[in-house]
Amino acid sequence: MNRHRFHMWLAACLAGTVLAAQAALTLGQAPPVVVHTDQSAPDARDFQPTPEQVGDSLMAHQRYQAAIEEYRKAAPTSISALNKMGVAYQLMFNSNDAAKCYQAALKRDPKNAIAWNNMGSVYMSQKLYATAEKTYKKAVKLDPKTALFRKNLGTAMLAERKYKKGWEEYQAALALDPNVFSHNGNVRVENPSSVQDRGAMNFYMAKGCVKAGMPDKAVYYLRLALNEGFTTPKKIMADAELASLHDNPEFQQMMAAQGVYLNGDPSSARPPVQQ
Repeated sequence: MNRHRFHMWLAACLAGTVLAAQAALTLGQAPPVVVHTDQSAPDARDFQPTPEQVGDSLMAHQRYQAAIEEYRKAAPTSISALNKMGVAYQLMFNSNDAAKCYQAALKRDPKNAIAWNNMGSVYMSQKLYATAEKTYKKAVKLDPKTALFRKNLGTAMLAERKYKKGWEEYQAALALDPNVFSHNGNVRVENPSSVQDRGAMNFYMAKGCVKAGMPDKAVYYLRLALNEGFTTPKKIMADAELASLHDNPEFQQMMAAQGVYLNGDPSSARPPVQQ
Protein backbone atom coordinates (compact mmCIF):
# COMPACT_ATOMS: atom_id res chain seq x y z
CA MET A 1 0.00 0.00 0.00
CA ASN A 2 1.53 3.33 -1.00
CA ARG A 3 1.86 6.25 1.41
CA HIS A 4 -1.11 8.25 0.08
CA ARG A 5 -3.43 5.26 0.06
CA PHE A 6 -2.29 4.26 3.55
CA HIS A 7 -3.08 7.74 4.86
CA MET A 8 -6.55 7.56 3.26
CA TRP A 9 -7.20 4.14 4.79
CA LEU A 10 -5.92 5.25 8.17
CA ALA A 11 -8.11 8.34 8.13
CA ALA A 12 -11.08 6.12 7.44
CA CYS A 13 -10.33 3.85 10.41
CA LEU A 14 -9.21 6.14 13.22
CA ALA A 15 -11.47 7.99 15.60
CA GLY A 16 -11.00 11.09 17.71
CA THR A 17 -7.98 12.26 15.79
CA VAL A 18 -6.87 15.42 14.03
CA LEU A 19 -6.26 13.85 10.63
CA ALA A 20 -8.65 16.20 8.91
CA ALA A 21 -7.46 19.03 11.14
CA GLN A 22 -10.45 21.22 10.43
CA ALA A 23 -10.45 22.30 14.06
CA ALA A 24 -6.70 22.66 14.41
CA LEU A 25 -5.50 25.94 15.80
CA THR A 26 -3.34 27.96 13.41
CA LEU A 27 -0.10 28.96 15.08
CA GLY A 28 -0.10 32.59 16.11
CA GLN A 29 -3.80 33.02 15.46
CA ALA A 30 -6.12 33.63 18.37
CA PRO A 31 -9.46 31.80 18.45
CA PRO A 32 -12.70 33.77 18.09
CA VAL A 33 -13.44 35.71 21.25
CA VAL A 34 -16.58 37.24 22.65
CA VAL A 35 -16.48 41.03 22.70
CA HIS A 36 -16.54 42.23 26.30
CA THR A 37 -17.22 45.70 27.59
CA ASP A 38 -15.13 44.88 30.62
CA GLN A 39 -11.81 46.62 30.06
CA SER A 40 -10.11 44.10 32.32
CA ALA A 41 -10.93 41.24 29.96
CA PRO A 42 -7.80 39.51 28.66
CA ASP A 43 -6.51 40.64 25.28
CA ALA A 44 -6.79 37.99 22.57
CA ARG A 45 -3.18 38.72 21.72
CA ASP A 46 -2.24 37.20 25.06
CA PHE A 47 -3.64 33.84 24.01
CA GLN A 48 -1.08 31.04 24.17
CA PRO A 49 -1.97 27.71 22.54
CA THR A 50 -1.47 24.58 24.59
CA PRO A 51 1.06 21.99 23.44
CA GLU A 52 -1.82 19.79 22.28
CA GLN A 53 -3.25 22.63 20.18
CA VAL A 54 0.18 23.29 18.70
CA GLY A 55 0.43 19.58 17.91
CA ASP A 56 -2.95 19.73 16.16
CA SER A 57 -1.72 22.58 13.99
CA LEU A 58 1.48 20.73 13.12
CA MET A 59 -0.54 17.65 12.21
CA ALA A 60 -2.64 19.78 9.88
CA HIS A 61 0.59 20.73 8.11
CA GLN A 62 1.79 17.09 8.06
CA ARG A 63 4.70 17.88 10.35
CA TYR A 64 4.25 14.65 12.25
CA GLN A 65 7.54 14.44 14.13
CA ALA A 66 7.18 17.99 15.40
CA ALA A 67 3.58 17.23 16.39
CA ILE A 68 4.75 14.21 18.35
CA GLU A 69 7.10 16.39 20.40
CA GLU A 70 4.24 18.74 21.29
CA TYR A 71 1.84 15.90 22.11
CA ARG A 72 4.52 14.38 24.32
CA LYS A 73 4.47 17.55 26.42
CA ALA A 74 0.71 17.23 26.84
CA ALA A 75 0.64 13.46 27.29
CA PRO A 76 1.18 13.42 31.08
CA THR A 77 -2.22 15.04 31.57
CA SER A 78 -4.05 14.31 28.31
CA ILE A 79 -5.27 10.94 27.06
CA SER A 80 -6.40 12.57 23.82
CA ALA A 81 -2.80 13.74 23.25
CA LEU A 82 -1.62 10.16 23.60
CA ASN A 83 -4.16 9.06 21.01
CA LYS A 84 -3.10 11.82 18.63
CA MET A 85 0.57 10.99 19.16
CA GLY A 86 -0.24 7.42 18.19
CA VAL A 87 -1.90 8.63 15.00
CA ALA A 88 1.16 10.71 14.14
CA TYR A 89 3.37 7.65 14.56
CA GLN A 90 1.07 5.61 12.33
CA LEU A 91 1.22 8.27 9.64
CA MET A 92 4.99 7.86 9.80
CA PHE A 93 4.56 4.08 9.36
CA ASN A 94 5.76 3.47 12.92
CA SER A 95 3.21 0.98 14.21
CA ASN A 96 5.25 -0.07 17.24
CA ASP A 97 5.41 3.40 18.80
CA ALA A 98 1.80 4.05 17.81
CA ALA A 99 0.77 0.94 19.72
CA LYS A 100 2.74 2.10 22.78
CA CYS A 101 0.81 5.38 22.76
CA TYR A 102 -2.57 3.66 22.55
CA GLN A 103 -1.56 1.16 25.24
CA ALA A 104 -0.50 4.03 27.49
CA ALA A 105 -3.89 5.67 26.93
CA LEU A 106 -5.65 2.41 27.78
CA LYS A 107 -3.54 1.91 30.90
CA ARG A 108 -4.87 5.22 32.18
CA ASP A 109 -8.40 4.65 30.96
CA PRO A 110 -9.25 1.02 30.08
CA LYS A 111 -12.69 2.19 28.93
CA ASN A 112 -11.39 4.56 26.29
CA ALA A 113 -13.21 3.30 23.20
CA ILE A 114 -11.23 5.55 20.85
CA ALA A 115 -7.92 4.06 21.99
CA TRP A 116 -9.29 0.52 21.53
CA ASN A 117 -10.47 1.40 18.03
CA ASN A 118 -7.14 2.97 17.10
CA MET A 119 -5.29 -0.01 18.52
CA GLY A 120 -7.41 -2.17 16.25
CA SER A 121 -6.17 -0.19 13.25
CA VAL A 122 -2.60 -1.06 14.23
CA TYR A 123 -3.43 -4.76 14.26
CA MET A 124 -5.19 -4.44 10.91
CA SER A 125 -2.11 -2.81 9.37
CA GLN A 126 -0.06 -5.72 10.72
CA LYS A 127 -2.55 -8.21 9.21
CA LEU A 128 -3.38 -9.56 12.70
CA TYR A 129 -7.05 -9.78 11.83
CA ALA A 130 -8.25 -11.99 14.69
CA THR A 131 -6.58 -9.70 17.22
CA ALA A 132 -8.00 -6.67 15.44
CA GLU A 133 -11.48 -8.18 15.63
CA LYS A 134 -11.20 -8.72 19.39
CA THR A 135 -9.90 -5.19 19.84
CA TYR A 136 -12.66 -3.60 17.77
CA LYS A 137 -15.22 -5.62 19.73
CA LYS A 138 -13.99 -3.93 22.90
CA ALA A 139 -14.48 -0.53 21.28
CA VAL A 140 -17.98 -1.50 20.16
CA LYS A 141 -18.88 -2.85 23.60
CA LEU A 142 -17.79 0.42 25.22
CA ASP A 143 -19.46 2.59 22.59
CA PRO A 144 -22.04 0.63 20.57
CA LYS A 145 -23.50 3.79 19.04
CA THR A 146 -20.42 4.81 17.05
CA ALA A 147 -20.84 3.66 13.46
CA LEU A 148 -17.12 3.80 12.67
CA PHE A 149 -16.33 1.17 15.29
CA ARG A 150 -18.97 -1.13 13.81
CA LYS A 151 -17.64 -0.62 10.30
CA ASN A 152 -14.08 -1.35 11.39
CA LEU A 153 -15.23 -4.50 13.19
CA GLY A 154 -17.01 -5.59 10.03
CA THR A 155 -13.88 -5.02 7.97
CA ALA A 156 -11.81 -7.15 10.35
CA MET A 157 -14.39 -9.93 10.13
CA LEU A 158 -14.40 -9.80 6.35
CA ALA A 159 -10.61 -10.06 6.40
CA GLU A 160 -11.08 -13.30 8.36
CA ARG A 161 -13.60 -14.48 5.72
CA LYS A 162 -16.46 -14.18 8.19
CA TYR A 163 -18.54 -12.68 5.42
CA LYS A 164 -21.98 -13.02 6.96
CA LYS A 165 -20.93 -11.53 10.31
CA GLY A 166 -18.91 -8.82 8.63
CA TRP A 167 -21.87 -7.80 6.50
CA GLU A 168 -24.06 -7.73 9.60
CA GLU A 169 -21.66 -5.29 11.25
CA TYR A 170 -21.65 -3.14 8.12
CA GLN A 171 -25.44 -3.04 8.23
CA ALA A 172 -25.36 -2.12 11.92
CA ALA A 173 -22.94 0.69 11.10
CA LEU A 174 -25.23 1.95 8.33
CA ALA A 175 -28.20 1.89 10.69
CA LEU A 176 -26.29 4.21 13.02
CA ASP A 177 -24.88 6.45 10.29
CA PRO A 178 -26.13 6.11 6.70
CA ASN A 179 -23.09 8.10 5.56
CA VAL A 180 -20.47 5.98 7.31
CA PHE A 181 -19.14 4.70 3.98
CA SER A 182 -18.84 8.18 2.53
CA HIS A 183 -16.31 9.32 5.13
CA ASN A 184 -13.43 7.49 3.48
CA GLY A 185 -13.90 8.38 -0.17
CA ASN A 186 -12.88 5.81 -2.78
CA VAL A 187 -10.46 3.95 -0.56
CA ARG A 188 -9.47 0.56 -1.83
CA VAL A 189 -9.38 -1.98 0.97
CA GLU A 190 -5.90 -3.48 0.71
CA ASN A 191 -5.14 -4.90 4.12
CA PRO A 192 -5.77 -8.59 3.43
CA SER A 193 -2.82 -10.33 1.82
CA SER A 194 -4.75 -12.35 -0.74
CA VAL A 195 -6.47 -10.93 -3.79
CA GLN A 196 -9.50 -13.10 -3.01
CA ASP A 197 -9.91 -11.56 0.42
CA ARG A 198 -9.58 -8.05 -0.96
CA GLY A 199 -12.22 -8.92 -3.52
CA ALA A 200 -14.59 -10.09 -0.79
CA MET A 201 -14.15 -6.93 1.21
CA ASN A 202 -14.71 -4.76 -1.84
CA PHE A 203 -17.85 -6.71 -2.71
CA TYR A 204 -19.37 -6.09 0.70
CA MET A 205 -18.22 -2.49 0.65
CA ALA A 206 -20.23 -2.19 -2.58
CA LYS A 207 -23.31 -3.62 -0.89
CA GLY A 208 -22.85 -1.18 1.97
CA CYS A 209 -22.61 1.73 -0.45
CA VAL A 210 -25.82 0.64 -2.18
CA LYS A 211 -27.62 0.60 1.13
CA ALA A 212 -26.16 4.02 1.95
CA GLY A 213 -27.49 5.44 -1.31
CA MET A 214 -24.11 5.85 -3.02
CA PRO A 215 -24.47 3.97 -6.32
CA ASP A 216 -21.34 5.39 -7.97
CA LYS A 217 -19.13 4.21 -5.11
CA ALA A 218 -20.93 0.86 -5.15
CA VAL A 219 -20.01 0.42 -8.81
CA TYR A 220 -16.43 1.39 -8.00
CA TYR A 221 -16.14 -1.37 -5.39
CA LEU A 222 -17.96 -3.91 -7.57
CA ARG A 223 -15.48 -3.25 -10.36
CA LEU A 224 -12.64 -3.97 -7.95
CA ALA A 225 -14.35 -7.14 -6.72
CA LEU A 226 -14.75 -8.31 -10.33
CA ASN A 227 -11.13 -7.52 -11.17
CA GLU A 228 -9.99 -9.47 -8.10
CA GLY A 229 -12.07 -12.50 -9.08
CA PHE A 230 -14.24 -12.66 -5.98
CA THR A 231 -17.54 -12.22 -7.73
CA THR A 232 -18.98 -12.80 -11.21
CA PRO A 233 -21.47 -10.91 -13.39
CA LYS A 234 -23.99 -13.69 -12.76
CA LYS A 235 -23.62 -13.36 -8.98
CA ILE A 236 -23.97 -9.60 -9.18
CA MET A 237 -27.12 -9.80 -11.29
CA ALA A 238 -28.64 -12.35 -8.90
CA ASP A 239 -28.00 -10.29 -5.77
CA ALA A 240 -31.27 -8.66 -4.68
CA GLU A 241 -29.44 -5.93 -2.71
CA LEU A 242 -27.66 -4.83 -5.89
CA ALA A 243 -30.80 -4.78 -8.03
CA SER A 244 -31.25 -1.03 -7.58
CA LEU A 245 -28.05 -0.52 -9.61
CA HIS A 246 -29.48 -2.04 -12.79
CA ASP A 247 -30.65 1.32 -14.12
CA ASN A 248 -27.38 3.07 -13.27
CA PRO A 249 -25.43 3.97 -16.47
CA GLU A 250 -22.06 3.26 -14.83
CA PHE A 251 -23.30 -0.12 -13.68
CA GLN A 252 -24.62 -0.91 -17.16
CA GLN A 253 -21.28 0.10 -18.64
CA MET A 254 -19.39 -2.09 -16.18
CA MET A 255 -21.61 -5.07 -16.93
CA ALA A 256 -21.32 -4.49 -20.69
CA ALA A 257 -17.55 -4.78 -20.27
CA GLN A 258 -18.25 -8.21 -18.76
CA GLY A 259 -20.44 -9.22 -21.70
CA VAL A 260 -23.75 -8.64 -19.92
CA TYR A 261 -26.06 -6.19 -21.70
CA LEU A 262 -28.97 -5.17 -19.53
CA ASN A 263 -30.94 -3.74 -22.41
CA GLY A 264 -30.28 -6.78 -24.58
CA ASP A 265 -28.62 -4.72 -27.33
CA PRO A 266 -24.80 -4.95 -27.36
CA SER A 267 -24.51 -2.41 -30.15
CA SER A 268 -26.09 0.31 -28.01
CA ALA A 269 -23.84 -0.18 -25.01
CA ARG A 270 -21.26 2.44 -24.44
CA PRO A 271 -17.65 1.27 -24.73
CA PRO A 272 -16.09 0.45 -21.36
CA VAL A 273 -13.94 3.04 -19.65
CA GLN A 274 -10.24 2.29 -19.61
CA GLN A 275 -9.32 1.11 -16.11
